[in-house]
Amino acid sequence: MDNATRSERSRNAALEAAIAIIARDGPGRLTLDAIARESGLSKGGVMHQFRTKEAVLKALLERQMAHFEEFSKGYMAKVSATSANPALATQLATVREAAASPNSAALALVAAMVENPGLMSLPRDREMKRVAAIKAEAADPDLALLRWAAARGLLLSGLFGMSPLSKEEHQRLFARLLDDSQWSALEKPAKPRAVKAGAATPAKSATARKRA
Repeated sequence: MDNATRSERSRNAALEAAIAIIARDGPGRLTLDAIARESGLSKGGVMHQFRTKEAVLKALLERQMAHFEEFSKGYMAKVSATSANPALATQLATVREAAASPNSAALALVAAMVENPGLMSLPRDREMKRVAAIKAEAADPDLALLRWAAARGLLLSGLFGMSPLSKEEHQRLFARLLDDSQWSALEKPAKPRAVKAGAATPAKSATARKRA
């Protein structure tokens, strides 16, 4: 086995051990020593991959972000030609996928929030771009954002153990959020912005340019 392969295996073993520790004992018990014991690696082997606990949490978060980024790309390719709101559909489906994978994305997210809130700037920056895409394609941006926010609420309430809903109810609600036909009758197109007094409208401006 070459060094690169050995290093990659050690890194993955350390990350899997970190997830196991967080799931069983909580993020407060995550230490480099605990990772070494859980993974069977030496402390030096763990530190060769990750110098600090924060580095482990960042790697966990980045790994999960990459996983769901790949899921999003595949889903977008599948629905882009058929959905009226492909960016929204993709994000709803991705959130549903995350809600069904509590032992991976969820634990990395919760651990990062608890131990180092600053790490949340990584997913937050991507979410801002996704929200902008959802708003840009939507006939009713507010309704689209309500659907997105509802999906996020289902995910987070499940992650923190606060949801009184069954798995079947969660799946049924996600399916309804994804179904555009359930929402089209409620859409209210955004109103055009009012033109300030004295300001030329685009049509008037165009007429004036022609005359000039």
